[in-house]
Amino acid sequence: MRRHNRLVPRFAPLTPAALVRLIGERCLEHPGRVRVAVDGPPAARPRLLADDVADWLLRNGRPAAVVDLNDYQLPASLRLENGPPDAYGYASRWFDYQAVGREVLDPLAPERTAPVSWLPRLRDPRTDRSVRDAREVALPGQVVLVAGPMLLDRWLDFDLTVHLTLTRSVLENRSPAGEEFTVDALLEYELELVQEPDVVVRYNHPDRPAVQS
Repeated sequence: MRRHNRLVPRFAPLTPAALVRLIGERCLEHPGRVRVAVDGPPAARPRLLADDVADWLLRNGRPAAVVDLNDYQLPASLRLENGPPDAYGYASRWFDYQAVGREVLDPLAPERTAPVSWLPRLRDPRTDRSVRDAREVALPGQVVLVAGPMLLDRWLDFDLTVHLTLTRSVLENRSPAGEEFTVDALLEYELELVQEPDVVVRYNHPDRPAVQS
């Protein structure tokens, strides 16, 4: 990971297809298994970008799959144990990041030589129940992209990190109905981020992304 510097960042515009290719090519730089964070707020729809990258990788000969962080939510009894949802609760007890590490990232560590498997989903966010998905066997050169908010600074082991950044106005306008309480948590996360991602994308306009150079 690179660290933040104090220079004003510069961003270069890309087409959506070029952004997908850029991330895909960064994945191809790793010859073995690759664990990728596509870190972005729900308003950025990081799952869609992760799916596009996975499709690009498959077309270019690498096995690839996507894990949606929404499928690793904590049970509602924990998420809402202190009352209605708020920014603090969203940041601290909404997603089961430990389970993502245990069930997805740790088994896929590149240094593991024996056949390994990983769990694509833990809970169904619609029913708030555990799912019984079979574990997926990692193929040689397997790439798994984890898509969702606030993935960095949580002691999760990723080999490549992509961060989608939005301004407050875009967050407020595009956050799903009923999730306005997440905006302050997401902005605070952005301000306090210590790890600098490998790829930073200004994503206010997904049809006109810009990458930090």
